[in-house]
Amino acid sequence: MASVPAPSSAPSSAASPAPSANVPTTMTFPVKAGRLLIGGRWVDALAGKTFADVNPATEEIVAQIAAGEAEDTDAAVAAARKAFEEKPWATMAAADRAKLLWKIGDLVMKHADELAYLETIDCGKPIAESRNIDIPMVAEIFYYYAGWATKISGDTIPVRGNFFAYTLREPVGVVAAITPWNFPLLLAAWKIAPALCAGNTVILKPSSNTPLTALRFGELVQEAGVPDGVFNVLTGSGRGCGMALVRHPGVDKIAFTGETSTGQMIMREAAGTVKKLSLELGGKSPNIILADADVDAAARGAVSGIFYNKGEVCAAGSRLFVAASVHDAVVEQVVARAKKMVPGDPLDPKTRMGPVAGKDQFEKVLGYCQAGKAEGAALKTGGERAVVGAGKGWFIHPTVFDGVKNDMKIAREEIFGPVLSVLTFTDEEEAVRQANDTCYGLAAAVWTKDVKKAHRVARRLKAGTVWVNTYNYYDPAMPFGGYKQSGFGRELGEHALDQYTQVKSVCVDLS
Repeated sequence: MASVPAPSSAPSSAASPAPSANVPTTMTFPVKAGRLLIGGRWVDALAGKTFADVNPATEEIVAQIAAGEAEDTDAAVAAARKAFEEKPWATMAAADRAKLLWKIGDLVMKHADELAYLETIDCGKPIAESRNIDIPMVAEIFYYYAGWATKISGDTIPVRGNFFAYTLREPVGVVAAITPWNFPLLLAAWKIAPALCAGNTVILKPSSNTPLTALRFGELVQEAGVPDGVFNVLTGSGRGCGMALVRHPGVDKIAFTGETSTGQMIMREAAGTVKKLSLELGGKSPNIILADADVDAAARGAVSGIFYNKGEVCAAGSRLFVAASVHDAVVEQVVARAKKMVPGDPLDPKTRMGPVAGKDQFEKVLGYCQAGKAEGAALKTGGERAVVGAGKGWFIHPTVFDGVKNDMKIAREEIFGPVLSVLTFTDEEEAVRQANDTCYGLAAAVWTKDVKKAHRVARRLKAGTVWVNTYNYYDPAMPFGGYKQSGFGRELGEHALDQYTQVKSVCVDLS
């Protein structure tokens, strides 16, 4: 599947179909919002507690969500353990697991309009992106791993002596997937699909800010015919049930996407039970425009790289390094494009900039804008709240700072919002040195017409993904993950299966 040029506010994706003609602007609320999915049953939290789920575009409460705690975690782990150890999951043929994964993908597409609506009212992303990019890629991921289910195999090993030696690749066991609020269902699928493909059972703990699609997805998994207890949904806070999963001796593996500081905490807390971990953490990704780049394409890519999904992307190209000779031309185009991205109602199919996902994030992003001005960066556009409709919602104008130095706060720390820092360099050596001068290493990009430069710079950048003359291209077959404090382990592709399997050596004496 080939890449296509990214529009000004969306990433390239091989899973992106033509726009839906049926993107909803209103919809009934069908999910079991006030309950947990444990062992195939929808149950109340044992303590009876709930918390409010808020629409970031309107600041209105959408639903009351079950607040799971330690005792609910125990129940979910027990259900997942039973399903893993007992029939029918433990003895199910890989080909039958493949059929279930494919059916889940079909059900996701059947209910794509509904899932997109729930995603948008929960995290504020434009409905056109939810419906035409995120949800179709969720389905693509399940289709992709359906193909892998029958292809997980071991090796025969030539050893000394009269022995027959071989390896088995076996499922890890009970997997806890702890997912963030920026791509709620998509990043959950990155974990659930390979975990189920390999024969594990799963407990999904979605962000407490965005639980809606996780709950509806739980219903679809049941509809697909996945056995009870194989997939469970546990809603609640990180303190209430997230860390309980991390510490639980019955959980064999944690798959986490989120802030680096939380990942560090998970590593410390998981040490007591020596769990298998994969961590996809923060980023401060460099987007490098060399002097010989196609300026128009690079400017479009820079805008897409930072403003897609309101900048709430772990791999966002938040540091734009521009060669001095093309600096003015690039910045002029980037600022002009940013000004055209007017925040609006995320349920309007024409909207390309919705609200940031919550009040805390809204205040955090505006705080970084103040810090940028205080440190002497030149604010070219944005940096303030955007008023949409009646003035409700956590909207921020797309923001561009020029004249940024690599030691400024806005260049060092992950903002996770629609804020771009523009830095200047004189030669390739300086660009690479500054780009790598960060504790993060999730993604990077380079723009150039010289194929030799492209490969040379890509090899020198310390990042898990390097894009050349594009940004934000993803495919289910292409592994994704970080260097340094951006985490470890890879999601997507064949490499993700390493995170959900264990290798066993078997040696038979034939003498």
